Amino acid sequence: MAHSNSAKKRIRQNANERARNRWRMGTMRTSIKDLGEKLLHGTPVDTEAAFKAACELIDRTAAKGVIHKNQAARRKSRLAARLKAKIEGKPSMAKPAKSPAKQAAASGKSGGAKSGKSAASTKPGTGAKPATGAKPATAGKSAGAAKPAAAAKPAR
Repeated sequence: MAHSNSAKKRIRQNANERARNRWRMGTMRTSIKDLGEKLLHGTPVDTEAAFKAACELIDRTAAKGVIHKNQAARRKSRLAARLKAKIEGKPSMAKPAKSPAKQAAASGKSGGAKSGKSAASTKPGTGAKPATGAKPATAGKSAGAAKPAAAAKPAR
């Protein structure tokens, strides 16, 4: 815990700034998601309006230092490419949401585990914990070994 008044104030300021930054990021992401919906289901006019609003929010978020200016440029560029594809009638850039089955087929993995690993992992120590509540044995120690007694300090 901070002791000095300036450190306590800095903690308060950091908490407020973090809350503000999280709000800005959420607002920006929501705007981008709305644009994605317009790209899939909206008219070109509605989509262009949503694109303009999303770009303004992205620029404002970068200006406030929440995201880097290069990240803002990259996001706007990708959104512009998707908008252009919609206006030209190319469905490939519209990015429809994939179902989990399609995602698994595209990545070449079968469904099930989220991380792509099977339930029976081959790494040691990653299995289920013992049911008895006993601590699992650690490498290099035997179950019944006791610590050697500490050497007594000589009296002065």
